[in-house]
Amino acid sequence: MNQQWTRRDLLKRTGFAAAAAVGGPALLTSCAKTEEAGGGGGALDRIRNDGRVKVGFANEAPFGFRDKSGNLTGEAPELARAIFKAMGVNQMEPVLAKSFDALIPGLAAQQYDIIAAGMFITPERCQQIAFSNPDYFGSNAFLVKKGNPSGIKTFDEVKSTGIKLGVLGGAVEKGYAQASGVAGNKIITFPDQNAAFQGMLADRVQAVALTSASLRWTLSQNYAGRPLEVTEPFVPVVEGKEQPNFGGFGIRKADTDLLNAFNAELKKLQDANGVLPLIQRFGFTQTDVETAKEQTAANLCKSA
Repeated sequence: MNQQWTRRDLLKRTGFAAAAAVGGPALLTSCAKTEEAGGGGGALDRIRNDGRVKVGFANEAPFGFRDKSGNLTGEAPELARAIFKAMGVNQMEPVLAKSFDALIPGLAAQQYDIIAAGMFITPERCQQIAFSNPDYFGSNAFLVKKGNPSGIKTFDEVKSTGIKLGVLGGAVEKGYAQASGVAGNKIITFPDQNAAFQGMLADRVQAVALTSASLRWTLSQNYAGRPLEVTEPFVPVVEGKEQPNFGGFGIRKADTDLLNAFNAELKKLQDANGVLPLIQRFGFTQTDVETAKEQTAANLCKSA
């Protein structure tokens, strides 16, 4: 599938009803009772009074990671930094999760106030946490050996070729593979991008499924010159329905004051066309941010 989609093309082609069949990690029972107390939660007042917000991330570039100087950066942290500054909060305290699938339990355990990791908004995840409205649209792709020897372009082709597929723990791609009929013993879970890339080079897997932005960034920044390439971006299909991916920020359900304030500042940035200048250097396009403006977390959280 060619990446040169227009916003109108994406909105016409993408459907949301089948999203519940795939995205996100399994429900985590440890999260269930953490946020029952409190209506607004008071998180916004606390953060403003402290002048500091704790931000959870999983070191997945280009969404949220530490640069070579150890500073938190990436698509989500840079956008969060601008939003919190507009809210009068000038300090972000980064908290690194052990892995991507540890982000939601960490939020529930109050290790941080918000997840800034480019997390896709899915009905399963919405049962555990609240999400801001989306800030970007994300396509999927595969990391393969040079020349794409298996010729894969979709999850259905991963199944038909019988190759082993690498995914990240807690990421939506495992659900897409399973829903497409890829056998469990053909899906290998890695803790992070680097481990997945190393798995490819060691022939533990013949492909890695992830967002196209993550794969392109990691390949260009850390594995340039290696015999690897990224396939053309595509929108996964499950049971005949396309599964569009939109990313947002995770917030505890009790912290409605924080969620509402965050959404209000995000909308101001979107209306002023201020999102793209903040995240373009991480490989995001005008189509990515314009398409996200047409969606809401409430719609993306709906189950089939």
